[in-house]
Amino acid sequence: MNDQQHPYDPYYPQPQIIGYDEYGQPVYQQPQTQQQPAQHYDPYAGQQQSQQAYGYDPYAQQQPAQEPGPPPQYDPYGQQGYAYPSYDTGQQWAAQPEPVQTPAPAPAPVQAAPAAPVAPAAPVTAPAGVPGQRPASERSAPPRQDEDDRAYRTEQFSFIEEPDEDSEDVIDWLKFTESRSERREEARRRGRNRIVALVVVLVLAVAGGVGYLWSAGLFPGSSEQGNKGGGAATGPQQRDTIVVHLHDLKHGTTSTALLVDNTTTRQGTTVLLPNSVVVSDAEGAGTTLGKSVEDDGSSGTREAIGNLLGTEITGTWRLDTPYLENLVESVSGIEIDTDTDVPDTKKGAEPLVRKGEKQTLNGRAAVAYATYRAPGEAEAKQLQRFGGVVYGVLRKFSSDPEAATVTIETLQQILDPSLPEKDLAASLAKLAEHAKIGDYKTALLPVGQDGALTEGASDSVVKDILGGKVTAPEAGEVPRVSVRDGSGKKAAEAARIVLINGGFTFVGGADAETREESQVLYGDDAQKATAVEVAKTLGLPASSVAKGKPSGTIAVTVVLGRDYKVPGPR
Repeated sequence: MNDQQHPYDPYYPQPQIIGYDEYGQPVYQQPQTQQQPAQHYDPYAGQQQSQQAYGYDPYAQQQPAQEPGPPPQYDPYGQQGYAYPSYDTGQQWAAQPEPVQTPAPAPAPVQAAPAAPVAPAAPVTAPAGVPGQRPASERSAPPRQDEDDRAYRTEQFSFIEEPDEDSEDVIDWLKFTESRSERREEARRRGRNRIVALVVVLVLAVAGGVGYLWSAGLFPGSSEQGNKGGGAATGPQQRDTIVVHLHDLKHGTTSTALLVDNTTTRQGTTVLLPNSVVVSDAEGAGTTLGKSVEDDGSSGTREAIGNLLGTEITGTWRLDTPYLENLVESVSGIEIDTDTDVPDTKKGAEPLVRKGEKQTLNGRAAVAYATYRAPGEAEAKQLQRFGGVVYGVLRKFSSDPEAATVTIETLQQILDPSLPEKDLAASLAKLAEHAKIGDYKTALLPVGQDGALTEGASDSVVKDILGGKVTAPEAGEVPRVSVRDGSGKKAAEAARIVLINGGFTFVGGADAETREESQVLYGDDAQKATAVEVAKTLGLPASSVAKGKPSGTIAVTVVLGRDYKVPGPR
């Protein structure tokens, strides 16, 4: 503890330590009370001023003592004190004077020697960094006596804010713990999200598997369990059907087939249509398919086929033999099983196509095989070869719709407006997907010698593959009627004219075994009223109407007998 009076006032006269008492406390020199006021030199005032000493001035001259006293003792620690700044954020408080302790009497009196004159103190320069001490050039005159002792100027003090290393360590630790907590929370959140995503994926996988098994007929308890290989599926089915006509420009013949994509059973099928099948032309007259392609064009033939089979055909693809050759070349050839040798048109040349399994055909050989029909050979043989070439092309065709579109565009053929290049490419890509995995087959539409659909045999093709079904005619729909002539009088043409004039659509006529009584057959109870109207139109009795099996998907089939009277000329 500093025993000096006013230790924080740099201008207050500091007493000198002359010794220490028996308790080790410093003993200060008593102030002179009878002396004249101390004179000190003020370098800023330029003259001596007689005033009460305010503090120690290191530049003032020390006056010798007037009365003899005990010789001063040298104290190596008796340095000039200086004031310490207060770091209290409030007011600066001046140090209070402490009572001066009276030195204890010496054991024996000692004759005091005259005090030696004190040499003038040299000017002391305040050490750097001491608060409250400024250079001489910047120090101003001492404050007046009437100023408050606490009226210190702010420039007399210097506050140094030292960095606290411990606080930085604490902040770093807090940041570390906070970031670690955030990482743990983020890890837990990611874990929960992964669990939720996994559960969703598992649920979707289970639902998809159950749905696939149910749709494929493999789910236990399903009515179609064990029905593999694209068998018939119960319930409504979605189909995309287009008709393709192969025009042999060299021989002037045509070949027709339906390309069916069953999206429900995921089965592709090529249905071959003989040219001898009887269809109705635009006027309702009976004609053959081959003649309809030549006379009625693509739209008329497409409508006639749809009416005959009771199915919807979305578009027509006319494929001339030069384009078929280019198509086979664009897929780098095909590989099919051939049933006969196809000779070259040049004499002495090797056959274009050899009979055998997995024969590789280029574009020219594929066209020759698809159009070849030996002399006296049935039309069905040539259609089977055409179907084989179609299947070979689909196996090599791209199942990507965009790549398929590029292939069709490179052919540069003129397509029917009902089936633009993009739609044709999309249909062929779906069929190609089925053909690549073996879910594809080729079927021939059974037709009798008279061109009519055979009974019973047509159901597997018309109903199962094409989805044809006889239903009650909708509002504005004209009922379709077919005629079989068993009268022995060639009365089919006369009956056709009567039916067309009566407002019915004549689908086709064929010969039948001769019989005595005529019959009007309907297969659905909803068609009974139509059958009664047909009987009245033909002049047949009501007893001739009976429920039976009409031809194919025709609403009503008329079987003429000997009792049918051919209308005479009017």
